[in-house]
Amino acid sequence: MAVVDWLARFVDYLRLERHYSEETITNYRHDIESFLQFLQETGDSNYLNITYRDVRIYVSSLYDADYKRTTMQRKISSLRTFYRYLLQNKQISENPFDYVVMKKKEQRLPQFFYEKEMDELFKATQGETPLLQRDHALLETLYASGIRVSECIGLKLGDIDFHGQFFLVHGKGNKERYAPFNQHTADALRKYIDQARTVLMKKAEPHDFVFVNAKGNPLTARGVRYVLDQIIKRSSLNADIHPHELRHTFATHLLNNGADMRTVQELLGHVDLSSTQIYAHVTKESLQTTYRHFHPRA
Repeated sequence: MAVVDWLARFVDYLRLERHYSEETITNYRHDIESFLQFLQETGDSNYLNITYRDVRIYVSSLYDADYKRTTMQRKISSLRTFYRYLLQNKQISENPFDYVVMKKKEQRLPQFFYEKEMDELFKATQGETPLLQRDHALLETLYASGIRVSECIGLKLGDIDFHGQFFLVHGKGNKERYAPFNQHTADALRKYIDQARTVLMKKAEPHDFVFVNAKGNPLTARGVRYVLDQIIKRSSLNADIHPHELRHTFATHLLNNGADMRTVQELLGHVDLSSTQIYAHVTKESLQTTYRHFHPRA
């Protein structure tokens, strides 16, 4: 049964059996639909196959989007109830939201890749085929700029300033910002656009989107997730990958190498500094490593 059908049955359950108010039901529906949209944007639309790891990444994205704690708690509560309903109807074997505990002083530790792990991912994108050149440029773009997947697939050729090395990013709420990139990214993008994209676009109608699939059509969020999964499989890493983790990795590495929190906030497009502070644990980790390495009694 499609998710829209289960959502409709769940709404009837809330209305007829739980006797919830229409306002409460509206909040439930909105919270669930927002989560389903998140799954679509990150390329994994199968709502029945999510794990606790997916839930953790979703919670990180809520912090990333500057939601208030009370709103986040309501969203998680709505989803926990919805998945409990699916569990009762034997659609899933366990409720992944049962494990989410949002304590008042909770420390949120976003998942990220270490620098050596990123090196392995880049090695897995080396090659001269059009798709490998595309994969390399995509990985460079996500890691160098920290932009969201939805922002990445929305990039058009005119949004790239190679001279200034900036992307014009169209973010949430139609907000625009500039995201810098480095020479590695510039080189990868030029090679991809001049060589690989030209070849791939022969199979499709003309368009200005930067990243395309094997048929030349604009790459989707689901396509990005597939590409990253294939990169992981080709690499030496024994791990899973989620597109949002590259954004976490971007912020983590900046802070770990001495960037100030305000600058990272602006680069990520965060409205509230508290959303950026979820990455502060990495700075603490770096301090501990440096301390143990250099202090004579450590």
